Amino acid sequence: MSERRSGQGQPDKTLALLWRNHRRPAAEPTANEPARQRGAGRRPSLNVDDVVQTGIRLADEQGLAAASMGGLAKELGVGTMTLYTYVPSKDELLDLMVDQVLVERELPGPGAPRPDDWRAQVEIYSQQTRAMFQQHLWLSQVSTIRPPVGPGMLAGREYLLSAVLGLGLTATETNTAALAITTYVDSAAHLEAESRLVERTTGQTNDAWWFERNDLWETYFDVDRHPAMTAIWHAKGYDSTPADSYRYGLDRLLDGIEAMKTL
Repeated sequence: MSERRSGQGQPDKTLALLWRNHRRPAAEPTANEPARQRGAGRRPSLNVDDVVQTGIRLADEQGLAAASMGGLAKELGVGTMTLYTYVPSKDELLDLMVDQVLVERELPGPGAPRPDDWRAQVEIYSQQTRAMFQQHLWLSQVSTIRPPVGPGMLAGREYLLSAVLGLGLTATETNTAALAITTYVDSAAHLEAESRLVERTTGQTNDAWWFERNDLWETYFDVDRHPAMTAIWHAKGYDSTPADSYRYGLDRLLDGIEAMKTL
């Protein structure tokens, strides 16, 4: 499974597409500037939203490779060249798909109801982000080190900043704390989705994969070279689940951020 990167499209075209539904209202025409006539000519059978949603559906059902320009054109019943009139290339398409699923997390915006407790607000981000990755496993194949700077990405940043803002930290500490939460939650969600995607594409569970390599412990594992691992084994310390590890890490991260209030 090869990885693709977001943020590789042409900046002007990508931004215009990402923010197509959030443009500032156009100025009203003046007496000397009549309004442009509408309804003339043939109405398009598609719009950008149709293309993006179809790309997401194909990626969900068949994998990211299925959401190619050719695959989309076939699914939509149009020529590939027609599709390019809506989305210039697969790079812009990928940004649109990624940002759309970020939007669909529906994180509470300014003025919307939300818990009073900041940790409960972070929990919403955690749950919604992990659910997003599980619903769209193909996200684990996309590097967002250069993210699509659209409404979905900015909504996530705004939400976490607002959650941490009331802790009384400095502006730099607030931003750093929000970024730390994003890094932890998104990275863990990415790995969870990748694990499930590997199981789905290979047809082999992770437990089965490890079982095939069980000879490691009997034949190759040297207790003298791995004393810490051996001590934890004898103390039955390997009983925790990935969910336990995630919960532990997030709670300790939030504990550390909260402790900054008293410094």
